[in-house]
Amino acid sequence: MTKTKKETICDIEQLKVAIKEALRLFVSSDFEGAEQKISEVYALAKSQNSVEHVSISTSLLSMFKFLSGKIDYETALSNIYEAGELAEFEKNRNGSLFKEFALGEVYYKSGEIELATSRFENVKVSGLITKDEYELVGYVISRIKQLEKGKKYTLPPTSDPLVSLVKIGRSITAQTDINILLKVIAEETRIALQADRCTVFLLDKAKNELWSKVALGLDSQEIRFPADKGLAGYTVRTGNSINIKDAYNDNRFNPDVDKSTGYRTKTILCMPIKNNNQEIIGAFQVLNKFGGVFTKNDEDLLVAIGGSASIALENAQLFEQQKELYKEQKELFESFINTLASSIDARDKITAGHSSRVKLYTMLIADELNLDDYDREILEKAATLHDIGKIGIRDSVLQKEGKLTDEEYKHIQEHVRITHNILQNICLNDEFKQISEIACSHHEKYDGSGYYRHLKGEEITYGGRILAVSDVFDAITSKRHYRDKMPIQNVIDILIKGENAHFDKNLVEIFLKIPLNKIVEVFLTENNIKLKQKDAKLLAKYNLYDIYKLILKEDKSEEDKKLISLFNYYYAGKQD
Repeated sequence: MTKTKKETICDIEQLKVAIKEALRLFVSSDFEGAEQKISEVYALAKSQNSVEHVSISTSLLSMFKFLSGKIDYETALSNIYEAGELAEFEKNRNGSLFKEFALGEVYYKSGEIELATSRFENVKVSGLITKDEYELVGYVISRIKQLEKGKKYTLPPTSDPLVSLVKIGRSITAQTDINILLKVIAEETRIALQADRCTVFLLDKAKNELWSKVALGLDSQEIRFPADKGLAGYTVRTGNSINIKDAYNDNRFNPDVDKSTGYRTKTILCMPIKNNNQEIIGAFQVLNKFGGVFTKNDEDLLVAIGGSASIALENAQLFEQQKELYKEQKELFESFINTLASSIDARDKITAGHSSRVKLYTMLIADELNLDDYDREILEKAATLHDIGKIGIRDSVLQKEGKLTDEEYKHIQEHVRITHNILQNICLNDEFKQISEIACSHHEKYDGSGYYRHLKGEEITYGGRILAVSDVFDAITSKRHYRDKMPIQNVIDILIKGENAHFDKNLVEIFLKIPLNKIVEVFLTENNIKLKQKDAKLLAKYNLYDIYKLILKEDKSEEDKKLISLFNYYYAGKQD
């Protein structure tokens, strides 16, 4: 089965996360773990035909195997160069970066100082110019400084605090999603302090709780606990930092968590996060420093990180509050719109549901056109409100059974002008002006013979031309005071004959190609019939134009007759 675009994106993100995890294991000198993780990346990348990640994983796997003594110098170089050629042939930047990175590590380990420096410099220059997706720049700068000082190859490399701060600031500045931000700050802080784990907790003052997001596979889970509990709670309550050099010999540490998770905590650095007013808004909890204990330099670096992090976190929280307020206002506005539309249904029971069905047909067209979310929202509101002007039409005309007189017809045509006036007076922002313009254009005709402004062709807003198709289709496929539903052949005749006269020809063609199961689902909003799953699968293979051709077909097969009968059952509520 072919994977969806969403599933493929998910796999690519999974590959990126796994590569970062492999690098983390490598920095902590866990070559076996790094090799196993990157082998998994290679297998998944091959199954996804991802040249970038095949190239990256090949370079890293060769590097890990060389550093652990499983392959020799020549084999490692040959494999890495081969991976680099694959990346360069596909013009893949990340693959080429990892080639340079892996070569630098192999050369450094082998004592080829000039060659190693050259490769690391290539990574630094490229990473600083463009996006550093895998955080390689800080790492290679540390390596370059080691080389300049004549130090032998070691893991982990020494950290450059200034580089770490710049990198963290760049990573969090534009991030407004609080959940993502918590994870980004935690990951960048972990890398900067060369630790195994880091959690960023936020203080919920209203509930007096600390909360955060923790990784759970590819997903995350919120954790909460009282703000006076644990080491993080202590730092928030007292404002003091905690630097524990041996967790199991410190009575402030609770080993029960390790017992339940199987994790082994060795060193801990906990520190409050303060805003510009020196108010505590959360806490860092960093665990297990690679290669030793947390130093005074680590504490100073964490204080500096906290300064940038606090601003980003407070901005993100403010953004979340504004987003929630907007959501409430939007729900109130949509409730108001639906109430307006329902006021017409209340006046004329026979046409009840018309605005709702026009909206549904309109959104089906929007789906076929792949309109973006903003345009869809504008169109949906316009469809819902397109007949609001009928509130100004006399009951004797609106509910009349039988043919309207000329005077009555002119009166009912006024509903589009009234619609325009009502909507124009509700709000004057640009968004609502678009809604108003679309809603009052649904009776305009492509040849200019419509009403009320007699617009022609592309003078009619695109949304208005879409509504024209939806409105007429629902009108002639719905029961009225003076007639039953029109036979579907006649309905489609009207649409086709109206191309470039009443309707935009392109939009009629798009509407007639919508799968029948989706059209039928709108029909069923006005009766109690339920669409059977097997019928839905069959109808999904056809569209209105297919049904039209079958009806006109002289020599119908039994299958043709069954399909027509099935469609008519859902359309009319009965079989032929």
